[in-house]
Amino acid sequence: MTAPASLLPATRHRALRWLAPLALTVLAAVLRLVNLGHPHELAFDEIYYVKDAWSLWTLGYEGTWGDKANEAFVSGGELPLDAAGAFIVHPPLGKWLIALGMAATGPYDSTGWRLASALLGAGTVLLTYLIARRLSGSTAVASVAGLLLAIDGLSIVLSRIALLDGILTFFILLGALFILIDRQRSIPLIDRPDDEAPDPMWGPLLWRRPWLLAAGLALGAACAVKWSGLYALAAFGLYVVVTDALARRRAGVALWPSAAAFTQGPISFVLLVFPALGVYLVSWTGWLATAGGYDRDSDPNPLLALWNYHEAMMRFHVGLSSGHPYASPAWQWPLLVRPTAVWVGSDQKDCGTDHCIAVISSIPNPLIWYAGVAAAVYLLCRLARALIDRTPIDPALTYPLIGLAAAYVPWLLFPERTIFQFYTVAMMPFLVLGLVAVLRVVAGRPDDPLPRRRSGRLTVLIFLVFAVLVSAFFYPVWTGMSVPYEFWLVHNWMPSWI
Repeated sequence: MTAPASLLPATRHRALRWLAPLALTVLAAVLRLVNLGHPHELAFDEIYYVKDAWSLWTLGYEGTWGDKANEAFVSGGELPLDAAGAFIVHPPLGKWLIALGMAATGPYDSTGWRLASALLGAGTVLLTYLIARRLSGSTAVASVAGLLLAIDGLSIVLSRIALLDGILTFFILLGALFILIDRQRSIPLIDRPDDEAPDPMWGPLLWRRPWLLAAGLALGAACAVKWSGLYALAAFGLYVVVTDALARRRAGVALWPSAAAFTQGPISFVLLVFPALGVYLVSWTGWLATAGGYDRDSDPNPLLALWNYHEAMMRFHVGLSSGHPYASPAWQWPLLVRPTAVWVGSDQKDCGTDHCIAVISSIPNPLIWYAGVAAAVYLLCRLARALIDRTPIDPALTYPLIGLAAAYVPWLLFPERTIFQFYTVAMMPFLVLGLVAVLRVVAGRPDDPLPRRRSGRLTVLIFLVFAVLVSAFFYPVWTGMSVPYEFWLVHNWMPSWI
């Protein structure tokens, strides 16, 4: 017996909704996992995080490393780890995750150093798909978002190296997804409350919000990887309050600003911030449960000792202004002035010529990057116009701006601090989300004339084809392949990229 013909399109659509994210996640995993152990040496800040990760796994806290520790990880020699606590300036969760990969393969396997970053990098592509799917309601739009992030060079490089920023990005995206789910489930309860007679002055109070609590856990994990996760926690927390206020205004609540800020606001704060604080403290369990960590004996109360340690960490971050050849202030980031050379090989394989070079550079796909920046500017203009005209604001066009604001704007406040272009890996998913929102506008609406839709979809298709070709062109310099020197030179589109 065959299925009715009317059921076949629905069946195919359901299958596509499962297959599309699966295929994109597999593609992202392949691009990030193949030859993950190359180079078999500590690259860039892996000299800190790989050693700290193994120290956490061994001691429960970051100890002190002796001379030639970097070489020992590469050669398989004895690891000179001393139990004396070392002053470390980032929280431990990201390094604990790196340590899990090292525990699985051993401390000398460079694949194990990077396994957590690669798996979470592929997971970030899936999260981007899921957010785009919820914002747009379209499998096609979500698939384009997942594809663009899967093939982007910055995301690939930070997934193939044991740094903290790719791990940070995963937890920020996870929190962003949970915030979006909470908004989609909670706002209807304000617009159409279950209580038939809610307080007309203040509106309903919502305590049962498990997705907001889940967002707090995820964003707390982001803070436990790097303190810059606090920016995302603050930005999305403010977004929750603002959207709650707007929903109360639509519902006719008389004191809608006060209700959002002073009645529902404290509830949202408890549901979001307290779980985040709990996750952050749990990430320090190794330091709290042992006696050898840095500054552990500064106070008999372990929590006060941890506070003292955090004061020292804050002083370090505030005063960090040492020079670095790849430092790039935040105002340069949209222009892509100074990408970071994560690794330059010293022992390249034969590439068919006498002049070879192997490089891992955190250059994003330039086409995706610059198009994403242009899309963000367009979305800002759309938002400003909507606010001026007091017209409804489409979340698909505004939600990416929340993540971009959290990942970019705070860094503009520290022009003298030593920061790097690769920090923008946390911006990249939101740039992609903004870009696909604009591409959807370019593609046209279903009620547009057929010639308009055809030309719009052809434009989008041409963009995607070129984006894939550019990624294929840059892939060797994202993965450290040995290439002719002239081939590498043509990838440096600005003198500052070298």
